[in-house]
Amino acid sequence: MPYELQALIGPAELVAVAAAEVSAARPRPLAQGLALIPATPEFLAALRFGDEEPASAGAAGFHWFSVGLERRLAAWSKAGPIACVEADFFGGTGTQRAALWADGRLALGPFTSGEAGPFPPEGSPISLVLRHLGVHLPAGTADRDEFDAVGLAAHRTTTAWATPD
Repeated sequence: MPYELQALIGPAELVAVAAAEVSAARPRPLAQGLALIPATPEFLAALRFGDEEPASAGAAGFHWFSVGLERRLAAWSKAGPIACVEADFFGGTGTQRAALWADGRLALGPFTSGEAGPFPPEGSPISLVLRHLGVHLPAGTADRDEFDAVGLAAHRTTTAWATPD
């Protein structure tokens, strides 16, 4: 079964401020005080400035990046950390990429996992940035990693995250 996600994740209060600035944002709550903005085509289009070139952060491997998104992440991260994440899996294999902006700049990552092999002992790219956002694994739960702990398995596609339950 496929899984694909392109999103921004941060503290719920920061995500609410970001969403208020971009009418196409569809924020969704996650566990542990976090929230997610799905990077839908409408959201990404709302951040573009005319016929802009891809952002320098596109070199981080986020193909959907724009100069507008890079500028907004830098601005929003002055109020708190915010992560950019993506995952693309089918039949148990796939890729993950994640990076964290803080204090107005790219502060952590990008971390990337390829299609071959399991995640390294320190965890998946998304779990690494979630840890820096304060996510912890509650004792006595079946959560295998931070990805599970915040509920990122609730929907299988970015579009599904943008659609109210």
